Amino acid sequence: MSNKTITCECGHVNPYGTEICEACGKPLQGDLESKKLLNMRYEGSARRSQTYKTTIVDKVWNFFSSVKVGIWIIVLLLVASALGTIFPQEMYIPPLSDPSEYYRDQYGIPGQLFYDLGFHNLYGSWWYMLLIAALGLSLIVASLDRFVPLYRSLRKQRTIRHESFMKRQKYFGITNIEGDKPSLSKVKEVLQNKRYNVREEDGHLFAEKNRFSRWGPYVNHIGLIIFLIGGMLRFFPGMYVDEVLWIKEDETRKIKGTEEAYYLKSDGFILETYDNNDEKFKDAIEQSGQEVVAKNYQTDAVLYKQVGDRIAGTEPELEKIKEHPIQVNRPLKFDDYAIYQVDYKLNELQSMTFTLDKKETGESFGELTIDLYNPEDEYALDEGYRVEVMDYFPDFEFNDKGEPTTKSKIPNNPAFILRMISPEHPDGEVAFVAIRQNLEPLGENEYKMSFQNVDTKNVSGLVVRKDNTLWILGIGGAIFMIGVVQGMYWNHRRIWVRRKDDELWIASHTNKNWYGLRRELESITEQTGIEMPQDQSEQK
Repeated sequence: MSNKTITCECGHVNPYGTEICEACGKPLQGDLESKKLLNMRYEGSARRSQTYKTTIVDKVWNFFSSVKVGIWIIVLLLVASALGTIFPQEMYIPPLSDPSEYYRDQYGIPGQLFYDLGFHNLYGSWWYMLLIAALGLSLIVASLDRFVPLYRSLRKQRTIRHESFMKRQKYFGITNIEGDKPSLSKVKEVLQNKRYNVREEDGHLFAEKNRFSRWGPYVNHIGLIIFLIGGMLRFFPGMYVDEVLWIKEDETRKIKGTEEAYYLKSDGFILETYDNNDEKFKDAIEQSGQEVVAKNYQTDAVLYKQVGDRIAGTEPELEKIKEHPIQVNRPLKFDDYAIYQVDYKLNELQSMTFTLDKKETGESFGELTIDLYNPEDEYALDEGYRVEVMDYFPDFEFNDKGEPTTKSKIPNNPAFILRMISPEHPDGEVAFVAIRQNLEPLGENEYKMSFQNVDTKNVSGLVVRKDNTLWILGIGGAIFMIGVVQGMYWNHRRIWVRRKDDELWIASHTNKNWYGLRRELESITEQTGIEMPQDQSEQK
């Protein structure tokens, strides 16, 4: 015996670390006369993780081949996924909100920690991807560590098995025979009728069936690995897109995730509601607790494609591709993309118009319209009058310190701090202007900002989706289910019959469902006259 191989007395050369000879089954470690049942989980084969433990490669291999390590990785993934549901993911916070500010403002210190640790974009964070990769590596290493030696052992097993091997199987029995009764030919016929593949050699039989079921767990692993690859590919550019797109009426916007190749225009938004007085729907509307129930809402969309290369600082040249009314469950589809209607906002504020007036006389010195999504820093009026925007709060509220702040970047409750500059006041007068509020925080002013009107538009909430990984996920899922069926509904059964002088030895093993094997042995022994093998695990 060398430090690399073990040569059995049958002549077969086994890899170093093998516990049971791959060919004849002779135990290569321990006492041959021992009555302790053999550990047949991996046929006593030499697993790399149990044999080589010196180099750094060995240590890394042994770490990832451990089932406990794989389970802990899964636990960490489950815990991380659970923590990611404490607060909404970034894709579900209000559009145009700054995530770094939103989580802090809405949820305080826990929200800030949630953002800093990357839980706001959990499934795209580097450490979550690292855990997924570690799980995939664990599956690959654990599978190779067990599959290769198991496959080698099952492929090389001989018909004639060592006496100690047979004696130390769970089911083992000896039948005294006279002449040729019971005959091996009869035993062979019965085994073949039970769909065993039978080999015969020098008066010995080896019957085996459903060996393919042993590969079920490894087929599971292949399916999971493919599934994980499909999941990770979602974070490669162009493979997966799931973007929210808010678009106003008469607005043209580039479609997220298309690398600025496609643009979408909203020609209008339509909302149809159920009639509250309609007898068919009256009861259902009352039960819903809503005053207005949407019957249909759609965006009349026009799809454009950019033509040629865009020059920086210029408007893109667009070519009209198609028109399509986007409704719930009726998306606009093009290439591998689909745009779904998922939400809407009615009468969202777009701009506010004010005039600069002298309080004493009521004289107006010009009008200005402030775009609530993109306000200018300064507005020039007549005769040298002008208004500067010192600060802007799209969704105004007072914080805990009584200071003005904004809950989001959506102009739900716009407010301004404005500096009114006039010939009499070249340094300007400061006014705080909001809906139904016109305050003078630094003392009484001579001029004021007078509200004139507001412009509103309906806004469509759309989702842009593209998924080139679905077929990979489907293949992985299908392979996984094949492995589940393969390993669950079949079991690997083997029966060894050995002729020794006037005795007939029979031993049997299965990887699971021992009760089913016992029933089968009872049927075989009843038809052949062989004594029923005893369950040695029940004997003291």
